[in-house]
Amino acid sequence: MNETGVQDAAREVDVVVIGAGQAGLSSAYHLRRTGFEPERDFVVLDHAPQPGGAWQFRWPSLTYGKVHGMHSLPGMELMDADPARPSSEVIAEYFDHYEQTFDLRVRRPVDVRTVREGDRGRLLVETSAGTWSTRALINATGTWDRPFWPRYPGQETFRGRQLHTAQYPGPEEFAGQRVVVVGGGTSGTQHLMEIAPYAAETTWVTRRPPVFHEGPFDEGTGRAAVALVEERVRQGLPPQSVVSVTGLPLNDTIRRAIDDGVLDRLPMFDRITPDGVEWDDGRRVDADIILWATGFRAAIDHLAPLRLREPGGGIRVEGTRAVADPRIHLVGYGPSASTIGANRAGRSAVRDIRWLLAGVPVAA
Repeated sequence: MNETGVQDAAREVDVVVIGAGQAGLSSAYHLRRTGFEPERDFVVLDHAPQPGGAWQFRWPSLTYGKVHGMHSLPGMELMDADPARPSSEVIAEYFDHYEQTFDLRVRRPVDVRTVREGDRGRLLVETSAGTWSTRALINATGTWDRPFWPRYPGQETFRGRQLHTAQYPGPEEFAGQRVVVVGGGTSGTQHLMEIAPYAAETTWVTRRPPVFHEGPFDEGTGRAAVALVEERVRQGLPPQSVVSVTGLPLNDTIRRAIDDGVLDRLPMFDRITPDGVEWDDGRRVDADIILWATGFRAAIDHLAPLRLREPGGGIRVEGTRAVADPRIHLVGYGPSASTIGANRAGRSAVRDIRWLLAGVPVAA
């Protein structure tokens, strides 16, 4: 609606890309490379204030040298990055340069509010900057905007501070504090190893015992892990991260943290008290801060009007294509959530969309 309450005319394009992280930029690159013109044939909408995707929000102590498996975007290598610089700066500058080099014309900040059925077989993408009518949609919204906060009895009574990985400020703010870190993934272990030298005490709790992966993480291991995640989305189940399948890499830093007692895991507590956490066996730990390193969920609520979710809670996907609606592709979802996976998925989605727009049947 405009200021007079009249519905604005929808701008028509062939493809709308939602999100300008790794997945969105990869998709936009492949659209451009195969003849789609930005603003005329496709538009990229990003809610972030500047280039960089979710990386721009990462904590300063996550330097580029600590980033695992960051693959360059298609068509432009990330060269000679200083490993001591914050990854938020390095990758934001790289994404910005990438957008300019390939003239992707990302619109930001634009909040996508909902995607619904339009007229003539088109989709309506309603945003803070107006409405677009599109023949196909690439959803590349990732997970950063949907941090997962588990619920435990007594959580609201805790007198200390609770925060999530998405709000992690760096280790210095934990100086002299008693900290409980919840979560057995990469973020949880990184937080613990950073915080331990500053905190008065750290406690690590996870729902399942952590699994450490010894030996090289080779291409075969990666393919097997991706296949397991892919099978879940084929069944319409919520995707798991590739790390949840592969386990944590057992490197020298992890070994030292285990030997030092930093990565001494306790099972998940049963309740939260005003002063800390408790287990049913009588054990208790006093805490000033509970840090929830409990992961994220796919940011896909804006797709709700299209009723894509399966009874299992996820969207059933073949490759990148939503099985329930071939106009919609999810890039960076499930098996394509890694940076290299997003690159490949962007290319695959654009190929299928070109067939769709040309009226070529896509195999089920």
